[in-house]
Amino acid sequence: MAQSHSSSKPRCIVVGAGIGGLTTAALLAHRGYSVLILDQAIVPGGCASTFKRRGFTFDVGATQVAGLEAGGIHHRIFQELEIELPEATPCDPACAVFLPGEKEPISVWRDPLKWQQERQRQFPGSEPFWQLMNTLFQASWRFQGRDPVLPPRDWWDLWQLVQAMRPDTLITVPFALLTVWDALRLMGVGKDDRLKTFLDLQLKLYSQVDTTETALLYAATALGVSQEPQGLYHLQGSMQVLSDRLVASLERDGATLLMRHTVEQIETKNGRVTGVRIRNLKTGETWSENADHVVANVTIHNLVQLLNSDDLATKIYANGYSQRLKQVPSPSGAFVVYLGVEQAAIPENCPPHLQFLYDPDGPIGENNSLFVSVSHPGDGRAPDGKATITASSFTDTEQWWNSADYEQLKKQFTEAAIARLSQYFHLTPETIIHVEAATPRTFAHFTGRDRGIVGGMGQRLTTFGPFGFANRTPIGNLWLVGDSTHPGEGTAGVSYSALTVVRQIEIASS
Repeated sequence: MAQSHSSSKPRCIVVGAGIGGLTTAALLAHRGYSVLILDQAIVPGGCASTFKRRGFTFDVGATQVAGLEAGGIHHRIFQELEIELPEATPCDPACAVFLPGEKEPISVWRDPLKWQQERQRQFPGSEPFWQLMNTLFQASWRFQGRDPVLPPRDWWDLWQLVQAMRPDTLITVPFALLTVWDALRLMGVGKDDRLKTFLDLQLKLYSQVDTTETALLYAATALGVSQEPQGLYHLQGSMQVLSDRLVASLERDGATLLMRHTVEQIETKNGRVTGVRIRNLKTGETWSENADHVVANVTIHNLVQLLNSDDLATKIYANGYSQRLKQVPSPSGAFVVYLGVEQAAIPENCPPHLQFLYDPDGPIGENNSLFVSVSHPGDGRAPDGKATITASSFTDTEQWWNSADYEQLKKQFTEAAIARLSQYFHLTPETIIHVEAATPRTFAHFTGRDRGIVGGMGQRLTTFGPFGFANRTPIGNLWLVGDSTHPGEGTAGVSYSALTVVRQIEIASS
């Protein structure tokens, strides 16, 4: 079963065909490397893939994309790969946030002036806080655009980090160990409960944690990326278009993609990668493939499991990861409801993305929100006269694995989500055509992610940026990409981690 290879450059095996893995594979193949990419799923894309039901196309997890603008990470990568960017429309507003008991949403507009006017109207006296966030965002964005390697793990990484620094980077230093809650108090708006509720809702989408825990510098980027000249985008067709373009690129450049193949072990010797152990899920056949480099597009938890080796050095490094994981809270899973509906269920002028708080006394729990994405006519997700509604919330994974009655729990969550959505949408037995739900157990089954965790590590002070998990692992020529690394979160973040790893492999191979 060994593949044949003609490239004179080192051989790379990529484990996982999510956006991070596909981007890594496509870039390596385009730069002349011999590349094999493996994934257990039926279709590539991971949490940014899609599925079809009764004429509807549903985005599995990710529903919007950042980094398509000129100079954005997807734009840069697609330019290098010489492929066209997917057709997309800007999300404007990026999100319409409904606070508890309020009928009028807070609209996060793409136009910076319009957003400034909105927040001044919604949160009087808060402008000093927003100006601080904007200053930190601008400095952090320029810094990130110079391709620093964070956290650095060798001299080359450190040199990339130093080269990315400028005098304007220094403005972020006094704020590096502050949370958003610290900044609210510093700017005199710590007692504005309505502002804090809004920030809690928005930050949990990106960082999994609220204002009291989210690192300020991470929050500045997460909250600032919605405005021009950046922005969030809605892809025409579905999120699968992004994967399809990357797959076409890597196959054009001679890489091999094998779906329904799982990697059972990353093989090492004396603390260095030698290859992987593969199982064909269709035939059950197993074999080993040698590699000069292995790129793991998996969670850090999955990586530890794949490093089950008799090699002493590998055992030591894997144990180090395990010990660190015990010290940080476990990432969340996702509960998602997918609805195919009649267009009549969608209110007029409905924003493409909305956010609501659940009933605090319901089964979902207090302070948990629904992030809702709605298709629009002609975007390729629903037949004429119909629409899709995808609503997701973070959830503790343990309750789904330890529940005595999983199906009953799933039913409770589904009913609670539809009840909350019905307060805005016109959802009746006549307008609902299809209902389906996904839990952490669903994500674990279809994506292979440990316990179904999604969205990367919570961006607390102990896990963001310089304190996050590095792309460069302690094991020679083993690299980590995806949402466990800095920067994680979303297709833009995992694509940046892919570009970082490709640069590191080029240096290691030279």
